[in-house]
Amino acid sequence: MRTVLVTGSAGFIGFHLAQLLLTNGFRVFGYDSMNDYYDVRLKEKRHQILQQHEAFSSTVGRLEDFKTLKALCEAQQPDVIVHLAAQAGVRYSLENPRAYIEANIVGTFNVMECARELKVRHLLMASTSSV
Repeated sequence: MRTVLVTGSAGFIGFHLAQLLLTNGFRVFGYDSMNDYYDVRLKEKRHQILQQHEAFSSTVGRLEDFKTLKALCEAQQPDVIVHLAAQAGVRYSLENPRAYIEANIVGTFNVMECARELKVRHLLMASTSSV
């Protein structure tokens, strides 16, 4: 069974992608910071729905924490990484620009490093429109 790591798995797109992958027989590992930019209860509900599938597991964590991200990737051994996680909202970037640098730039770099080091077969990135 192929394994897919989906960052931002509690977001709208990540949640629906994970559902589709699970329906099509993939093992899905979700990774999301569960930050409060969007309603955390909604994100938690989405992960609860996904956890009804035995082929789904998830971790709450920040992409900026390379050691944790790498350890999780090594444990899960994804064949594919779909990187959707990002700090969204352009207006918020004026209030908290560091959040964008850390999540969108450092976090994306960490995902790319995990993919490179683990020789992941495919990396799809669609997370940095707010950079």
